[in-house]
Amino acid sequence: MGLQGKIADLGAIMQLAFVPADFDAAVRHWTGVMGVGPFFLIEGIHLEGMKYRGAPTEAVFDLALAYWGDMQIELIRPRDDHPSIYRGEYGATGNGLHHVCILVDDLAHARAVCEAEGAEVVIEGAFGTSEVIYVDAGGGPGTLVEILQQAKDGPDLFGMIKAAGVGWDGSEPLRRL
Repeated sequence: MGLQGKIADLGAIMQLAFVPADFDAAVRHWTGVMGVGPFFLIEGIHLEGMKYRGAPTEAVFDLALAYWGDMQIELIRPRDDHPSIYRGEYGATGNGLHHVCILVDDLAHARAVCEAEGAEVVIEGAFGTSEVIYVDAGGGPGTLVEILQQAKDGPDLFGMIKAAGVGWDGSEPLRRL
């Protein structure tokens, strides 16, 4: 049997995401040492209809996005102790990888592929007209995959962030959106 219908077949990884114990130190590291930036900060995010393991949750988090070439780097800061993948068993990963992200055109298909592979949906919700699920492919931290179906009608936020990193001179390393 081939790999058709496997999670990796849904799309290429476009993002590496981290939930650092010290968010500000992580921003300084990525911008100062690694030279990645600028990061764009989005504060107070709560996904519409957000569920953690099938139960509604009021979790709120901040995130900062930048690009290293074609790879998006995401830094996440949880704002509360509500159930989420940013606390508890999946919480802060120190400096390690928390999850990867892939973009899909059909989230229902992606969900079916994940279900067939035994990957559990641990978070789901919507951000505007974009829908997202996070699945645990069975191994705990480091095996989380975010699967995002981006809105087709909104501004190209990722494109704007990526363009800002081209030739970035190190100024304003953390910018609010």
